[in-house]
Amino acid sequence: MELYSNFIGIDIGKYEFFVATHGKKLVKSYENNSAGIGCFLSDYKHKLKRSFCVLEATGGYEMALLLALCQRKFAVHRANTRKVKNFIRSFGNAAKTDVLDARALAHYGNERHEQLDKFTPASEQTMVLFSLVERKNDLNQMLVAEKNRAKSPSLGVVKSSIDVIIEMLEKELLNVNDAIKALIASDDVLSQKHKILKTIPGVGEGVSSTLLAMMPELGQMNRRQAASLAGLAPRANDSGQSRGYRRVAPGRNKVKPMLFLAAMAARNSKSELKEFYERLVGNGKQKMVALNALMRKIVVIANARIKEANI
Repeated sequence: MELYSNFIGIDIGKYEFFVATHGKKLVKSYENNSAGIGCFLSDYKHKLKRSFCVLEATGGYEMALLLALCQRKFAVHRANTRKVKNFIRSFGNAAKTDVLDARALAHYGNERHEQLDKFTPASEQTMVLFSLVERKNDLNQMLVAEKNRAKSPSLGVVKSSIDVIIEMLEKELLNVNDAIKALIASDDVLSQKHKILKTIPGVGEGVSSTLLAMMPELGQMNRRQAASLAGLAPRANDSGQSRGYRRVAPGRNKVKPMLFLAAMAARNSKSELKEFYERLVGNGKQKMVALNALMRKIVVIANARIKEANI
């Protein structure tokens, strides 16, 4: 067991992050960009060598800092947001600020570090793929917003501006999609996994690239861990003689919407997955419950097939 002198909590935001050390009152803030990360590493360069850092998964805003810490061999844990929130609630503290969150993460690291896994980054290509898929998602959101604006009544000059932006976004989306395809094709591991994923009914180019980027752990987990990471593991809700309705918890960012698209396609395919869905509905399951089960089955199959390939 490693011994640490300091436990550092880092609360990540889109534009800045806050750093707290367990047992210390001072909390420092830095811009969440290369310059800010550089300042943080410089300020904490001696302390980090003997520290265990904890930061939350925040939909990708943490990735640059995570990679910077890992490249320098510093111990860092990428915490599950739900677990950290429950840890904070256990102290009866309902207040929430960036400073308090950073201190809570430092406290969490101090108390739980023996049970927490250190983050191990995937290959550099996987990290680039993550950034490209995130950019693709951003462009899609902007495109949807502009197309919605185009449907509303507006002056000619405004309509013309909207059309220009839509054309530009569609062109850039094609460029990003081409970059994603080229990156996957250039890497043997990613290429093999990509081909395996596309053998699953309902999983096409977009779903496959998203799973590779957002769930690089595929093939290294058991079926329950894969379902849980995707946010598709049903949670018991029982008490005494009562048997409550099972619900799923939130999972890895951007994964569930893509699995939903895959499930919708698989439901309409000529495959065993369609039969699985129809059997559930025929047995009285609600269609949305059956779709969730189909989504879970797809991610479990994806994990199993990559594991079998031993890539």
